[in-house]
This record gives sequence, C-alpha cells and structure tokens, in this order.
Amino acid sequence: RRGSSFSSPVVDPAACSHVNGFKVDNWKQNLRVIYRCFVWSGSAETRKRKAKSCVCHVCGAHLSRLHSCLYCVFFGCFAKKHIHEHAKSKRHNLAIDLLYGGIYCFVCQDYIYDKDMEQIAKEEQRKAWKLQAHLFAPAGIGERYSTWEPTKRELELLQHNPKRRRITTNCTIGLRGLINLGNTCFMNCIVQALTHTPLLRDFFLSDRHKCEMKPNSCLVCEMSQLFQEFYSGHRSPHIPFRLLHLVWTHARHLAGYEQQDAHEFLIAALDVLHRHCKGDDNGKKANNPNHCNCIIDQIFTGGLQSDVTCQVCHGVSTTIDPFWDISLDLPGSSTPFWPLSPGSDGSVVNGESQMSGATTLTDCLRRFTRPEHLGSSAKIKCSGCHSYQESTKQLTMKKLPIVACFHLKRFEHSAKLRRKITTYVSFPLELDMTPFMASSKESRMNGQYQQSMDTLNNDNKYSLFAVVNHQGTLESGHYTTFIRQHKDQWFKCDDAIITKASIKDVLDSEGYLLFYHKQFLEYE
Repeated sequence: RRGSSFSSPVVDPAACSHVNGFKVDNWKQNLRVIYRCFVWSGSAETRKRKAKSCVCHVCGAHLSRLHSCLYCVFFGCFAKKHIHEHAKSKRHNLAIDLLYGGIYCFVCQDYIYDKDMEQIAKEEQRKAWKLQAHLFAPAGIGERYSTWEPTKRELELLQHNPKRRRITTNCTIGLRGLINLGNTCFMNCIVQALTHTPLLRDFFLSDRHKCEMKPNSCLVCEMSQLFQEFYSGHRSPHIPFRLLHLVWTHARHLAGYEQQDAHEFLIAALDVLHRHCKGDDNGKKANNPNHCNCIIDQIFTGGLQSDVTCQVCHGVSTTIDPFWDISLDLPGSSTPFWPLSPGSDGSVVNGESQMSGATTLTDCLRRFTRPEHLGSSAKIKCSGCHSYQESTKQLTMKKLPIVACFHLKRFEHSAKLRRKITTYVSFPLELDMTPFMASSKESRMNGQYQQSMDTLNNDNKYSLFAVVNHQGTLESGHYTTFIRQHKDQWFKCDDAIITKASIKDVLDSEGYLLFYHKQFLEYE
C-alpha cells in the first residue's frame, strides 16, 4: 500500500503485472497530468478545476473516496463502488485515489506499489508543495507532511537482521528506578507518572521538541533526555540530578532538600514545561493569546465552567477557566462534606465497587459539581437586577483534558490545625465523566445525575494509569507511585526499587494523586 512505505521497499514485492497494460505510448505524461490536475493541485487554477470537475459521474458526490480511471476520463465513488462498476464494464483495471494519490488495481483488489509510478507521484507532489509554500506562506497553509522511508543503509540493516525487537507482555522497557537525592521522593513519584503518560511519551520519543532556549537551561530538553533514559532498556536506577537542578532554577519555592508536596511539584513542573514549550511550532500556532497549544496544554488542560445563578431573577453568569488538575475535598476535613450517594450499600457506581459507607471518587466529584448556595455574606452584583443579590454557584466540566489528574486534598492547612486526612477513597480502574459535564447539567435533579443515553459517550471515558500515594504524617512521610504497563500490568515505584503489583494493591491504596487517560486515545 502507498501508506506502507516501510514494508514495500524492504520486502520488495513483485510489481503488479496489470500495470503493463497502462504503460504504453505517453503513459508517463498522462499520469503526470492526472497528478498535477486532479490529485496534488499546486496552483490556484488546478484547485478550481479539481473542485469543479472532480465529482462522481454516477451520483455527483465530491467525497466517498473519489477515484479517477487511468484509462479514460471517469470519476467514481470508491465507497459506493461506482468506480468498481466502471472498471468491470470497461475492463479498465487501474484507478487513482484523488485524495492520497494511491493506485488501485481492481484485479488484485488492493492498492499497488510500482516504482516508476511512485517516482512520478513524488516529483509532482514536490512541485505542488513548492507552489503552495510560495502562495500560502503568510497564512501558514500548505505544510509539508512526508511519509518516512528507510535509507539505503537502513534497508541493508533490516535485510541482514530479520529478527525484530517486539514489545512483549513481560517487557520491562520503560520501567526504571530513580535515585533519591535527599528527600526527593516527591519529584521521583511525579516523574514516574509523567514518563508513563502515553501521549507525553509519544511526543518526547518522536523528538518533537524544538528548543529556542540557552543550552542546559530548558526543562523540556531535560524531560526529553529523561524519556530517552527510561526507554533505553537500561535497568540500573537513573540519577535525576540535572532535572532537580533545573527545577530548583525555574521553581525557586521548591529549592532545597526539605520534603516537598508532590502535588505542588506536579503543578510547578507542568508550568515550567508549558513555559519552555512555547517556542515549539505547536505552541506558536495558538491564535488566542490566553491559550497555548503546546503539548502540555494539549494533554493536561481542561475547561472548568462556573455558573453563578441569581436567586431573584435566575439570571446565569458563566465563566470558563482552564485547569490542569481537579482538587477534591474529602470526608474528615473541616469543610462540610456532601452526603454520600444513595447507592453506597455495596452497589457498583461508575465502575467503583462501593463498600457500605465507603467514600468513592464519584462521591467526591458529585460534591465538587453540586450547586452551592453562596449565602448573604457573598452577594454578587447581578447584571439583570442591577443590584447585589444572593446566588448559587455550580462547577461543571466544559472541556475534558486527555489526562485527568485528581488531587485528593489529604493535607489540611488552616488557622486552627495542620493535619493529614487518611480517609479511604475508593477509585475505579475506568471512569465515566459524563455525569459531571456542563452538557449534563440539565439532567440533574437535586444534585443527582439521572442516567441517560449520554453515558454511552466514549469521549468521556477514562482509564487509570498512575496513582501517587503518601505514607506517613504531615511532617514526616514518603511518596510512592503505582504505574500501569501494557494495559493491565501494574508496578510499584519506590524511588530506586520497582516491584510488580496487583490491581488489588493499587485499588486498596490510600490515593493522593490519581491519573486517568482518555480511553479512545489509548493504544498498545
């Protein structure tokens, strides 16, 4: 196939014999004209011509994978098999995909690879790119996307080494301990969670960061190096001294060898990474000056909707703020906690097996998104009443991030006391955030979400992939992390020591930071 440029040159399959019927007279020139006018369309004139003329001759559709016959002037839908009917009746065995340029053989019933045709396609595509780059450079249109192809040296290596390294279920690549540099377990546990964040891993291992900072001062460059270290296959513990130095440099409040809060470190690390990513191409593309399109924002940023409703005229004032994590109150804190859900009697809600009386993550999210009466001491100026009125406030999720991080507020700091809350909170392996979306707000009655067809929305479903835990007291404690490997295998990371863990070990843990990844973006 055209998209499989890796396999075609390596395997070197026998060329499709049916192309010989097309390779007569001026076939090269004819093929160039088709690519130039109907596929790549580099100039404004050819694009207009393509838009007007490239419609299915049977049904008139523009889409449905339009193909052009290589033997005559005929355009037909591939999806509706109009091009197939033409090929069968006229015995015209070859057609070209007008979107991607691939050549399809109706006898072989597959896209074919022909060296001569591929060369013509590449040459015409390069010409079109040059025209587009010249015409649309100011608008940023016409970016060049090219498929990877192996070099001659790489082909030789692949041919002489038929055995390929494959990821197996017992593979340990990506698992690596981190040396504690003196009360730095708060940093090590967050590094383990970030290096096992699927999309972040893919970004750094594909070398996407383009640095514009001074050498040895960019945290993103150091994170990139850290990912290389983690996935190099080395088993000896890594010493993250450069990372620690950069954190101290760019987040002064974390400097020193005192024990720090892992949640505070996570937010500081995301903030520095976000600031250092702004030089990347993606970061520059954001049109809104208040929103960045860097990899950190793409993965971790969600939108929190706040609706303030006037109790007199019922007018609603709505604001949407970005967030990197959601901090949730727990029972046992000095903040009044919302009553547990009616189903907490051993039933299963949102994938959580609820022990009688046990608090669940769903309970915490229900409390977080419930309407709250602000009271007479916090009146707001209503734009409808033109005076200060009592109101209610409700938080919901307007936009969900790819990675949802939940911070269970176990450390309480108030004027009267400083303590750690050890309340057990049950959290699920799979989480559906649909009940907490702004779009689901109308389905609520008295703070309870009424089940509907919205729960079938897979975009809102998440899988747990990392859990950060804190053992000990507020003054003296230790952080560890559970991370997921290969969909269903879990490991406990305790600084330099990594041990296999069961799902029960994970779900029975106290839980301080919970990391969930959108399911539909996950893959092996």
